[in-house]
Amino acid sequence: MTFPRFQWHLDDRDLPPAEWQAEFAAWAAHQNWPTPFIELVGQLLWQRGWRQLNEIRGYLDAAVYEPTAPGAFGEEMTRAIARLSTAHQQQEKVAIWGDFDADGLTATAVLWEGLGQFFPQTERLRYYIPNRFTESHGLSIAGLDELAAWGCNLVVTCDTGSTATTELAYAAELGMDVIVTDHHTLAESRPPIIALINPRQLPEGHPLADLSGVAVAYKLMEALYAALPEIPQQPLTVLLDLVAIGLIADLVALRGDCRYLTQRGLQVLEAQAQTGVRPGVTKLLEFCKRTGDRPSDVAFGIGPRINAVSRIHGDASFGVELLTSRDRRQAEALALEAELANTRRKELQANVLHQAQLQLAQLDLSTTQVILLSDPQWSPGVLGLVASQIAQEYDRPTILFQTKTTAAPGQPLMARGSARSVHQIDLYALVKAQDHLLTSFGGHPFAAGMTLPVENLPLLSAGLNRAVRAYLPTTDLTQPPPLRVDCEVTVTDLGKDLFRTLKLLEPYGMGNPTPRLLLRQVQITNLWEETLKDRRGGKQRYHKLSFDIVDPSTEARFSGHWWGHRRADLPEGHYDLVVELDVNMYKKRYEARLVDLRPVAVASATGTPSQTAWLIDQRDSAMDAAPPPAMFHCPTDWSDFVPYRSAHDYLTLAYPPPSPLAAELQWQQLLGVAKYLARTGERRSIAALQAKLGLSDRTFDVAIAALQSLGYTVQRQLDELGLMAPPTMPTSTQYQQAARRFLSAWQEEHFRQQYFYEVPVDILEQVLGAMPPNSASA
Repeated sequence: MTFPRFQWHLDDRDLPPAEWQAEFAAWAAHQNWPTPFIELVGQLLWQRGWRQLNEIRGYLDAAVYEPTAPGAFGEEMTRAIARLSTAHQQQEKVAIWGDFDADGLTATAVLWEGLGQFFPQTERLRYYIPNRFTESHGLSIAGLDELAAWGCNLVVTCDTGSTATTELAYAAELGMDVIVTDHHTLAESRPPIIALINPRQLPEGHPLADLSGVAVAYKLMEALYAALPEIPQQPLTVLLDLVAIGLIADLVALRGDCRYLTQRGLQVLEAQAQTGVRPGVTKLLEFCKRTGDRPSDVAFGIGPRINAVSRIHGDASFGVELLTSRDRRQAEALALEAELANTRRKELQANVLHQAQLQLAQLDLSTTQVILLSDPQWSPGVLGLVASQIAQEYDRPTILFQTKTTAAPGQPLMARGSARSVHQIDLYALVKAQDHLLTSFGGHPFAAGMTLPVENLPLLSAGLNRAVRAYLPTTDLTQPPPLRVDCEVTVTDLGKDLFRTLKLLEPYGMGNPTPRLLLRQVQITNLWEETLKDRRGGKQRYHKLSFDIVDPSTEARFSGHWWGHRRADLPEGHYDLVVELDVNMYKKRYEARLVDLRPVAVASATGTPSQTAWLIDQRDSAMDAAPPPAMFHCPTDWSDFVPYRSAHDYLTLAYPPPSPLAAELQWQQLLGVAKYLARTGERRSIAALQAKLGLSDRTFDVAIAALQSLGYTVQRQLDELGLMAPPTMPTSTQYQQAARRFLSAWQEEHFRQQYFYEVPVDILEQVLGAMPPNSASA
């Protein structure tokens, strides 16, 4: 396991002025807030750009915030309400066209309940949810035909429709008016519809600019309730829990009205969880052992379960019933189906991730700006999730495709994919520039879906890589961005008071991330691994590593966990940790969720580097100050220690960190050396060549074998090596196979060097102490 993954950035210099902090503390004292860490709240607000106290009041307290009226959408909202009012007066049939993800389903549920106050459900109001597997996102000709056959006069979309120019024109031909409510990218020209309500029409920084699909649908209902106030029998606020679920699940920036609606919605969600107004939602909270008062209850509890319905079944229509049904037996049965679908989703996601990682091992990531992978067996329902995991892990935009293996006569084989972005790269714009290769495409800057002929996949990959190289010419995508750390705390600080204080800044999300806390010089001990199971007792391949965090100076102890990791990933030892404070509802206690860590040396009583029975750790010290005998070259195997163990009573570790991983450059350097030796006929010392290339014995042997596979003749004489050029030029396939062979060995060597540079010295002692003194085993 290589750690830390990130470079840590603790901005402890950007502190608020003393007089500002005093003014904030004086105001906070009147709010009846927990006080032990109130200065920390002020510091976090200041560092996140909140400097005006009058704005902070509305930011922290929804009761003080002044929400934006739906009239901010201007003439588009006016036309929409006028058309809905006419439909109500003339008793027309209205259809809701929704979507199958959590934002789309909650938006559909908001319109189903909201419009249901004006149009009798089923009789004059229905909803249509596309099938994820057979229809994908957006409007479809077949679906519009079905609504026309039902006698629909007016279609209200939610979370979709802005760019469906062809389908919207077809709806007009069928005599159906359309109101589009959406938040995705706008078309170049306005489609032929009654109204287009989309926050992308608003200026940047507008309080409504970040609304998701469910929030736009709610604003439509807010305007309709205001226009016809005497008709609704159900208060509008009943819908706010659905709004909060959709907003959090869709990962929009929680600022402006998005934050306000989420704050209000979580209050409603927590209250209804107690009253059981929505028994399906209450059951979902019960399954995930959460109360509904925190964004994480949705992000890691309700949201994934709602999304899993379409990911597993394709048809997500029953998701609306799950969210809106007041029939307890029916709703709880649907909640169980969602729970089991989520378990199955995790298994599929793990399988696809494993297979994708096998493909990734064959890529040269030093020359890859956009990761594009495909497989005919991958489930389309989890491609977006796995693409997101890979994008975050490898810090590159990622697209995963399911490729078809059969096609209708005369038709090409098709690939269907999901894309996720990083680095603020506008993925939508990049893919849109390649639309000549696509048959369909939609999304927004950080997530998109597309279909295209399988034969176009290499062209798409090449085009996107060229575009990103031009888009970010100076960005090194092989290096992850810095991990922002908010503040330093101690193990003693962790617990209820700090949790309650940090909760004041919730809801956390995009633009307001969960605070990351730095713990220095702590010990991880008492590790144990859990394998999670589903509701019916079947094992699922997902793991959680739990442990204790101990402050050696005070003996203070706190529980921690690391999701998705196993016992072998984390040796017991001393570390600096970056964590997020969380609550474990299963065990009813506060815990630290591990984000990243780095090993640290433990100082002795005199402050000198620690010395165990055999090893002196000076890996972070000047090499010329290392007392002999010393190891100056980073090892790649346990056997590298054997000569020192048999000859010396102690050993100083004085090797520097490994050079940055640049596998492609290493391959090109190897080829350059080979061409030079072949052209000049010179021989070189094998030790000198290894030193020049920075290769261990094992990897050097692989390098020589790779050159031989390209046709080079190797001439060894004692400790010298010469090369003769290949008689014919290697084929492209031979070159790729040789490069892959070498790069795999080099990456493994780099991984081993990174491990031996970072591993705590006490772990080295434990392993080496268990080896026979003259052992050469790896």
